[in-house]
Amino acid sequence: MRTSLRAAHPYRLAAGLAAVSVLAAACGSSGGSSGTSGNNTSGNTASAPGVTATTITLGATEPLTGPAAPGYSEIAPASTAVFKYVNAHGGIDGRTIKYIVENDQYDPSITATKTRELILQDNVFALFDPLGTPTDLAVQPFVNSEKVPQLFIASGCACWSQPQKYPWSFGWQTNYIIEGKILGQYIKANYAGKKVGYLYQNDEFGQDGVKGLDMQVPAASVVSRQTYDTTTLSAGLGNQMAALKAAGAQVVAMYTIPAATALAMLAAAEIGYHPQYVISNVGADPPTVTKLLSSFSKGKAGGNLLEGAITAGYLPSESNYGNAWVSDFRKIWKKYDAGEPWDGNTEYGMAVAYTMVNLLRAAGRNLTRQGLVKTLEAKGATFTGPGLVPFSYSKTDHYGYQGMQIGKETGGGITLSGPVHVTTNNGPIKTYSGSPASPPAGFGS
Repeated sequence: MRTSLRAAHPYRLAAGLAAVSVLAAACGSSGGSSGTSGNNTSGNTASAPGVTATTITLGATEPLTGPAAPGYSEIAPASTAVFKYVNAHGGIDGRTIKYIVENDQYDPSITATKTRELILQDNVFALFDPLGTPTDLAVQPFVNSEKVPQLFIASGCACWSQPQKYPWSFGWQTNYIIEGKILGQYIKANYAGKKVGYLYQNDEFGQDGVKGLDMQVPAASVVSRQTYDTTTLSAGLGNQMAALKAAGAQVVAMYTIPAATALAMLAAAEIGYHPQYVISNVGADPPTVTKLLSSFSKGKAGGNLLEGAITAGYLPSESNYGNAWVSDFRKIWKKYDAGEPWDGNTEYGMAVAYTMVNLLRAAGRNLTRQGLVKTLEAKGATFTGPGLVPFSYSKTDHYGYQGMQIGKETGGGITLSGPVHVTTNNGPIKTYSGSPASPPAGFGS
C-alpha cells in the first residue's frame, strides 16, 4: 500500500499559480497569450502529462525530516507562498498549479521511490526544485529517460549541466565549483601563509566544492582534509575537528549542511579550537545554524560561534531589509508563510519560485515538456529576479547563477560586501559590473 505525507502533512502543497499583471512584465512574452490575463482559459491546450486547460502539476522530493530537514524543510512552503500570492492576483492564462511535495528524508533510496510515484502515478508536468545532491543524482538517469524536466534542482552540483547526457536536468543556484573558486580566492588573498584545513561532505556536494577551493588555495597551504557521511552525523564530528586542530589548521573551509556546520563548531569549541571558518552558502544560514547550535548544545552555545565566519551569496542577504526584493518577499511571507521563520531558506524558496513563474509565463499557453526545456535554454539567461549575478542558461549550459559575493556572519545575519564575482568551472574569476534587477512595481503588495 502506498504511503504518503500528502493527506496529513502541512507540506502536501497545493496552491493556485497565476501570473499577476506586475509579474507578467518580468516574465516576458507568453507566446500566443498576448493581451490575455486573468482566468481566460479559452486558448489553453493540454499537450503534456500534468497539464490541463486549468491546471499544471509540479512535484518535488524534499527532506521534511532527516539530517537535512533543519532549514531545508522551509523551502517548499516558501515557494508555495509565492504561488499563492500570484494566484490571488490574477492568472497565468487561467491555469493554477498543484505542487506535490514528498518527503525523501535526504535518503536516495526513498528519493527513487517517491520520484517514480510523482512521475508514473501523479503524472507531474515537471519536477520543480527537488532538493539534494546525492538524492537527485540517484534519480537523474530515470527522470531523463522519462523525458521529464528536472528543473532548478536545489543543489549546486556541477553534474546538473550535462546537456548532451542529461538534457532534461537544470540547476539554479551557483554551482559548488564556482563557489569554491570564489571562496578559495578569498582565502588565498586574505589568509596568505596560514595553514588551511577542509571539512566536507563525502559526496559530489563536498567534492565539487573542494575542486573549486583547490583551484585557488595553494596546495602547500592545505594541511588536512576531513570528510563526513550524512548517515553517521549522529556520532558527531569530534574526530574530524580534532584532526584539523592537530594539523594546525588556522583556517577551516567547510562544505557542510547546516547540521554538520553546527556539530563541527560545537566539537571544535569543546576542545578549545577556534579557527577562522569559511563556509559554503549551503551550510551558513545564520538563523538555521544558530538554532541547531542551541539545540545540539542544550542551550549552552549559540550564534556567537558563527560570528566572523566567511561565506558567499548569490542572493541579497535575507537580513538586508532595505533591499527591495527582501522587502517584497517578506510581505508575501507575512501573509502566506508566517508559520515558518524568515531566513535564507525562506528567501531561497521564494526566489526559485519566482524563476519558475518566469519560465511558465515565457513558455506560453501550449505547454509541453520539450517546450519548457527549449524556452529555458533560449530565454533563461534573460530572466530577471533577486540574483546578484545573471543566469547562464543556454543549450550548452544548464547551471543557473554564475557567481557570488563574499559575506561575513555578523550580528545574526550575513553582510555581503566587496566586488561581485563571476566565473565558470575552468575560466578566470572576473568582477561583475552589472546592477541587480529591481522587483516589478507593486510586487508583494
